[in-house]
Amino acid sequence: MFERFTKDARSVVKGAFEYVEGGGGGQVVEPEHLLLALLDREGSRGSFALAALGLAERRESVRQALGAARRRAGLTQAETDALAGLGIDVEEIVARVEEVHGVGAMAGDRKDKGWWSGRASFGRGAKDVLERSLRAALAQRDRHIGDEHILLALTMRPGVPAEVLADHGVTYESLVRVLYGGGEAKAG
Repeated sequence: MFERFTKDARSVVKGAFEYVEGGGGGQVVEPEHLLLALLDREGSRGSFALAALGLAERRESVRQALGAARRRAGLTQAETDALAGLGIDVEEIVARVEEVHGVGAMAGDRKDKGWWSGRASFGRGAKDVLERSLRAALAQRDRHIGDEHILLALTMRPGVPAEVLADHGVTYESLVRVLYGGGEAKAG
């Protein structure tokens, strides 16, 4: 599959690994890391689509929303709200854990990374996003997988990146409209 990736898509994957290896969380590349790497891109189809949907000026807001979800151990706001409906205050749990173990304790970041000397790998979620990016390219009859297809895949998969993007006005349908001129939005 990676042989079908454009230079821009490969840069996104490389950027996601750099986030992980640079202390961006754990030893596993997750969908959030792919989104962060996409936010760093300039001059690509994915960055064009994000700019056209008004996200260029709000990149920092997206980063903050991803960071907030990370502090909640990766729970989406919808999951946090559902737990609140059951009487579970996730923010209170996070505050208590951080009081004892330090800020970011639920994020899964380890301060003592010396125990781990291997290379980062793809998590299940990131693998799913990359597989969906292939499906997104095929659905649009594209012969390559570009960073725009990774972006489309992030909006197709339930989770924090899709929720954060939707909260900022970026959905699968809006991306298809911008990228393909309003063609049918076929999710895979």
